[in-house]
Amino acid sequence: MQLVPRPLRPAVFLDRDGVLNAVELSVGRPLPPASVERFSLLPRVPEACRLLRAAGYFLVVVTNQPDLARGLQTAETIEEMHAALARAVQVDDIRVCPHDDADNCTCRKPKPGLLLSAASEHYLDLGRSYMVGDRWRDVEAGRRAGCRTVLLYSDYDERHPERPDKVVDTLFDAAQWILSRDTSREGGTSG
Repeated sequence: MQLVPRPLRPAVFLDRDGVLNAVELSVGRPLPPASVERFSLLPRVPEACRLLRAAGYFLVVVTNQPDLARGLQTAETIEEMHAALARAVQVDDIRVCPHDDADNCTCRKPKPGLLLSAASEHYLDLGRSYMVGDRWRDVEAGRRAGCRTVLLYSDYDERHPERPDKVVDTLFDAAQWILSRDTSREGGTSG
């Protein structure tokens, strides 16, 4: 019996804080919401995700949550936020890096481990995929994984990303750009 290879499908990898939900700024740096009560989606996020899924993209949230390693956040609170996110927005997978830089893990962006593991598990074609984020770490992780990159512009007081493929203001703008340039997708829809 010969195994038929499973076709690869395109994905859109989404950072969480600053892309899907609002962040709080402290001295020019973005901070994740401290509680599920403070977790709020940014405008038009559900609509952008619906458009991408309808076009056949597999949606994967890839988020660094170093406050877990720092003892500033609990896994339960992050799970509650992801449950709230899943109730509001249909995504196919949520992947979390709970480490800090000092842990030197392979999953903390800018390393591409979260993207690579999702691609392997879900048969994703990284060359036809996109990484959408609001920080240099997101752009760099996408580039290292072989994806096209979209930066949501922010005025954070931190290092700026190098050469994203596109800079936009919102996830809805990113979705519009992705859909306008990628008219030759192959493979099935994600559901």
